[in-house]
Amino acid sequence: MKFAPSPITASQSPTTTSRRDSFSGLPLFGAVWVALVMVGVLGRLWQPGWNVTPMAGVALAAGALFPNLFAAATVPLVALAISNLAMPGYGSLTMAAVVYAATVWPVLLGSRLVPGKAWKAVVGSALASSLVFYLSTNLAYWWLTADYPHTPAGLAACYVAALPFYRWMPVGDVAWSVAIFAGLSAVIAAVRASRGAAVA
Repeated sequence: MKFAPSPITASQSPTTTSRRDSFSGLPLFGAVWVALVMVGVLGRLWQPGWNVTPMAGVALAAGALFPNLFAAATVPLVALAISNLAMPGYGSLTMAAVVYAATVWPVLLGSRLVPGKAWKAVVGSALASSLVFYLSTNLAYWWLTADYPHTPAGLAACYVAALPFYRWMPVGDVAWSVAIFAGLSAVIAAVRASRGAAVA
């Protein structure tokens, strides 16, 4: 599977332009797509109880790597769908939709990132991904189930009860995101070096 970058227009931001320039023409798109999906699947199945998974990092990297956002979104979607085959269900289609949306939305944040640059932005995006996942999925759980009263106090109780599951999630999202972006930067540098040597 290979995704060709779309033409750059004058309306695109410098960040978007530099990101697309960084990846345009690389012959590794298909291989990286498969690698990111595999990292997402294996990392999520590794220790799901701690919520230290690579899903946010995978989504951010996909957004940064693939100029087409639809192609980028397929990475976390496929990784989540495959790993879910070995995990408990969500209880309802609505809850599943919320989880999938919260898992995919970091792709939009990743579309503003460039591997090898702005590491603070990578860390900030990973933390934002964790927070939005925590807030959105627990809001949905509170609304869709009868476990907590449908009152502000009930919502607060739901969020408090979820804190033990959330405490390691930001750590995992930051660690995985930094590691994945460092790996992508190394791959890009190696490809460019090999191309430079071939031209020379």
